[in-house]
Amino acid sequence: MAYVAPELAANRAVSLPELLTSRDCRQARQQAWLARHQSTLLVLTLVVPGARKDSALTRNIFNLGWQALQQLRREQGWRCLQAETLALATGCEGFLALQADARRVKDCAMQLEVQQPIGRLWDIDVLDTQGRILSRRDLGLAERRCLLCGQPAKLCARQRRHGSEQLLQQMERMLNDALSAR
Repeated sequence: MAYVAPELAANRAVSLPELLTSRDCRQARQQAWLARHQSTLLVLTLVVPGARKDSALTRNIFNLGWQALQQLRREQGWRCLQAETLALATGCEGFLALQADARRVKDCAMQLEVQQPIGRLWDIDVLDTQGRILSRRDLGLAERRCLLCGQPAKLCARQRRHGSEQLLQQMERMLNDALSAR
């Protein structure tokens, strides 16, 4: 298992151009992995408010997600063709190329997000061999809810209903709860 060291976090604000470049690089990486493995691709990132995407907090949350996905993979008997984690100033990223049905992987990943309270902070994308991202809507699941008020998360984000500090404090509480439950 690849562990991302919390003490080595960049812990700095990133700009919008950096975030957009990072997203483009992640998409290029995804396409390269799909071309190389021609298999289902699972990508783990985090839902992190504000401009500071790489911190000890986010790395600890990422590590819990990565561990949970590795355990899920073993329990399901999915063959892993390649696994990699990247620690970036724009946030950690984890890639798993799996010999498994993409819809089944997405279904199990969504169950993981729901079963584990900290799972709400994980953003688990599953791409099929054609590069199509399976969405929550594809599985008949509701959109993500706000961590603080329960409204649709996109709506709260768009309207900036809550400050980043409030959201980060909630993330810290969720991490502490997850760690104390272990």
